[in-house]
Amino acid sequence: MRDRSTNRSPDVVVIGAGMVGAACAYHCTSAGLRVTVVERGAIGGATTAACEGNILLSDKEPGAELELALLSSRLWARTAQALGAERLEYQEKGGVMVAASPATADGLRKLTAVQRAAGIDAVDVSRDEVTELEPNITPEVAAGAYYPQDCQVQPVLATARLLRHAREHGATVLPGTAVTGFVRDSRGAVTGVRTDSATAPLIPAGRVVNAAGTWGGELAGLAGVPLPVLPRKGFILVTEPLPRVVRHKVYTAEYVANVASGAAGLQTSVVVEGTRAGTVLIGAGRERVGFDRSVSLPVLRRLAAQAIGVFPFLAEVALLRSYLGFRPYCPDHLPVIGADPRAPGLLHACGHEGAGIGLSAATGHLIAQVITGATPDLDLTPFRPERFEETTV
Repeated sequence: MRDRSTNRSPDVVVIGAGMVGAACAYHCTSAGLRVTVVERGAIGGATTAACEGNILLSDKEPGAELELALLSSRLWARTAQALGAERLEYQEKGGVMVAASPATADGLRKLTAVQRAAGIDAVDVSRDEVTELEPNITPEVAAGAYYPQDCQVQPVLATARLLRHAREHGATVLPGTAVTGFVRDSRGAVTGVRTDSATAPLIPAGRVVNAAGTWGGELAGLAGVPLPVLPRKGFILVTEPLPRVVRHKVYTAEYVANVASGAAGLQTSVVVEGTRAGTVLIGAGRERVGFDRSVSLPVLRRLAAQAIGVFPFLAEVALLRSYLGFRPYCPDHLPVIGADPRAPGLLHACGHEGAGIGLSAATGHLIAQVITGATPDLDLTPFRPERFEETTV
């Protein structure tokens, strides 16, 4: 497909119109690049539609992901200012992590100490201070930590707003268009994509970005460059609308351990938060079972019981529904970001697991920097696509 205003091929084809793909399109068009976005389904209709919109620092430990999260947090604040926080439902609500026992509280204090040294604003709070932050919380809390930098957006709305901005800057967005193959030149470099569209069966481009989320591994395989991106299933419960009974994003200290775990079996650690509409969202489970979409009542019951343990009033609240999604999991818990030396012209922006919303801003920004030849704001070595093959040699 040719750029409508210049009748030239796009500089960049972004595969995937979830939050990460939208962020790539936003930052690439902001850098002056011509962009075409192809999405096999609906805009923001897959993993993005099945998450809570978290922009978290609290669940990160020192390392490459935290550096990415800190950059992304700053970029999200800048994006909210540029596009309007209300239009993204961007909320600087803050997070409260709670410890149920003295032993867990001691571990939490050790975590906040290393987080503060790494640049996170992590505030140790007593049991009484936790109650001041969250008056409806269980009195059984031993202590906690307050994270004022934790934020949230409405994920599908934010995705649509980013893509609207990209279109206003010349981007073309093609929903319902699946990539079926890659175009290569005589040197083997990727120079475009083939699709199942009758009107745009071939889209040449200077660069192609794999932002296909949970399906990023399958797409990379189509290009002949394997990536171990796997689905990690999770559920979220939604309550009836309520007054403002949960003020922050509230989760137990076990949540950090579950995020970092590579276990395939079911893990649950409660996260509770209110929404602007008044509903309360309850998560989060993690389980590697492929793309199995079956609903597990025992998992839902476990999440509900854990939420009641933190907020006892929820025992009398009706649940409206539940939904599930698949997080794009990588074995080392780091996303894949940057150019793939195994397929020149192809870049990856996938594998963010449950942190894709929060990390998307930095991911899109870094991808744009790589494509334009600017020096990336972060060292991309920890995120390089070929790292998995290196570990098997």
